[in-house]
Amino acid sequence: MAQSELAKTSLRQGLSTDTALGRKALSGVNSNSADDRSTWFDFDLSTNYYDTVPDTGDTVVYYLEITNTTASLDGVEREVQLVNGTFPGPTIIANWGDTVTVHVTNNLGVVNGSSIHWHGIRQNYTNQNDGVASITQCPNAPGTTETYTWRATQYGSSWYHSHWALQAWNGVLGGIIINGPASANYDVDAGNLFLNDWTHQTADQVYLLAEKNGVPTLDNGLINGTNVYNTLGSRFEMTWVTGTKYLLRLVNGAVETHYKFMVDNHTMTVIAADFVPVEPYVADFINIGMGQRYDVIIEANQTTADYWLRAIPQVACSDNDSADNIKGIIRYDSTSISDPTTSGYTYTDACDDETSNLVPVLSLDASSEDSEDDFAVTVTRSNNLFKWRMAGTSFVSDWANPTLKKVIEGNDTFSTEEHVIELDIANEWVYFVISTTQGVPHPIHLHGHDFYVLAQGTGTYTDGTTALTTTNPPRRDTAMLPASGYLVIAFLTDNPGTWLMHCHIGWHAAEGFSIQLLERINEIPALTNSETMNTTCNAWDSFVTSSSIEQEDSGI
Repeated sequence: MAQSELAKTSLRQGLSTDTALGRKALSGVNSNSADDRSTWFDFDLSTNYYDTVPDTGDTVVYYLEITNTTASLDGVEREVQLVNGTFPGPTIIANWGDTVTVHVTNNLGVVNGSSIHWHGIRQNYTNQNDGVASITQCPNAPGTTETYTWRATQYGSSWYHSHWALQAWNGVLGGIIINGPASANYDVDAGNLFLNDWTHQTADQVYLLAEKNGVPTLDNGLINGTNVYNTLGSRFEMTWVTGTKYLLRLVNGAVETHYKFMVDNHTMTVIAADFVPVEPYVADFINIGMGQRYDVIIEANQTTADYWLRAIPQVACSDNDSADNIKGIIRYDSTSISDPTTSGYTYTDACDDETSNLVPVLSLDASSEDSEDDFAVTVTRSNNLFKWRMAGTSFVSDWANPTLKKVIEGNDTFSTEEHVIELDIANEWVYFVISTTQGVPHPIHLHGHDFYVLAQGTGTYTDGTTALTTTNPPRRDTAMLPASGYLVIAFLTDNPGTWLMHCHIGWHAAEGFSIQLLERINEIPALTNSETMNTTCNAWDSFVTSSSIEQEDSGI
């Protein structure tokens, strides 16, 4: 079966700003099929997507509208904010090499700005389209439309979400699928499968408790936007055909929940982590932290029956009242209405990462560092509110004066709270050592890059003693900082812009667990449209004046 259907507007053009990438026009017939997923026209898994991208000449265009409404996703009605009225929102689908243009209209009314971040999209030479309020843009004011344009330089699975306050976890999110080759064969692309946690209050209401009391207990979880709660709601269901191999594109879109994912009686073949194809490996279950994605293939090879699909919060770092009931149903008989009677795989409760299993298909090595920064992660209480810190600083950036705006105006002076790390030299290797003595793990997400995971473990990192893996280490954009442990990552400064690195636990990001990397500052103004920046910021300033809205969190 062919990959996801894709409606296109062919404009025979690409982005003129991604000049660092080699372009190669598509030619011939796409031989990608159920019998061989490794190719894509005259490209394949060996193509270095950091250097070379197909020049399709096609632009896909989407229109998204963010609105306030109510929904009963697990049977309990609450206020939500949705994209085009659905949870998850519409899936952005493109082919590898396409240009993607998305028009986002904020119709949230009188108290909400917005911005949309395209999680994992590298934004190669298109930093202004990263969609982070207070970093790459002012928030999008109510009643206005922001247009984002970026290039699908990699292929695989991801998601988009609001990067303004806690809006993402009120429902402003949706999937991204970039069609391309795969490291194992499958028959049916089943699309994104979202794993979310859920509360019966708004995320903003729960945040007030988190600020004062620490990690809150959440009410429930959702699988692709649905679940049961007591006698209410309905479960996610899929019907499988015996002998068919299904590609599931897993996305952990939770605010604070680390999951183990499994389908009873079935194994899965893991073929990608974030946007990086990996050598296939077989697992009974997979660990997936907040912001992470995995592409997995599951074959319908069991007897005709009903089977539980499980997303299990790990108690070691997640607190959920419905921890044993976040489940969907796989049916081999579409007429069945019975609940499964199957049992899940045995596992050890732990907030693990899949790092030791991940071997990128495209083999690349990390070079020795040209520079290194160490960041200790701590938490303190300020005015009886929790604040997270990296290297002693709790991050705050101003909605109305984003970093990118400062740069194009020639302002290179930043406050301590903005926590700017300047990386001025092109194409140098930068190492970051992130460590914590806190008994809490954190999903660390970097914008603008895939990073190389050089080391990850519990205990103390010691420079020169702790072993670093530099030969084809795992690459991805989100990895776990273990509780009472360390994470060492590296990347090449090959993408000018101001890039956020932060914990993807929603409460922690709002409480200041972030830094920003100002990469190759002298090249940024020429890549930035000042008219677009000023139009968005002027509209935001007018909105703030009329509404008297005040910033109370970190700004991201």
